[in-house]
Amino acid sequence: MAGIEIVEADCYCESPQVVERATRILKRGGLVVVGTDTLYGLIADPFNREAVLRVYKVKKRPADKPLPLLLGEAHHALLLVETSPLFWDLALRYWPGALTIVAPASPRAPEHLKAWKRIGVRLPDAPLVRAIARRLGGAVVGTSANRSGRTPPVTVYESVSQLGEQVDLYIDCGPAKIGEASTVVDVSEGRVTVYREGAVRIRLG
Repeated sequence: MAGIEIVEADCYCESPQVVERATRILKRGGLVVVGTDTLYGLIADPFNREAVLRVYKVKKRPADKPLPLLLGEAHHALLLVETSPLFWDLALRYWPGALTIVAPASPRAPEHLKAWKRIGVRLPDAPLVRAIARRLGGAVVGTSANRSGRTPPVTVYESVSQLGEQVDLYIDCGPAKIGEASTVVDVSEGRVTVYREGAVRIRLG
């Protein structure tokens, strides 16, 4: 696999060398694939508009579909979305874990993210990814590492087969622990609306 760089790591361990290497790539607008608690994710710097556009291009993702963001810590949500008691109730119950919460974009969010109107955020149970997110200012783009419409990868090599040399670094963390996408809920209207049933079963009421 000439031109493809793969390093091994444990997604449940904050490896300083791997974090430094990935962060260096992301800060210059690069793309990294890494294992998370749910699936393999394609991560980028959400504060860099060109990096976000590159994610859309590599995934061949429709431009009108917002990208989910992975947080370094729960409080980093305040940089990106307008939170509410309902938001924090769900976060306290299900984070870190496989629940993505969609809320109105915060006035503090970068302009290119505010254009989405609503942003989905998640605190993953994956210390390696969270450490990278903290180094980038609190978050990374964290979408599944596959071409849009194709099967999300549970191993690094499934991602390599779809994205190939368009990614600057692949981090092999072994098979994803859950192997299923996160559940996605929207709290923008003051109630919980389930957009996608996934790894977490939400208890309403």
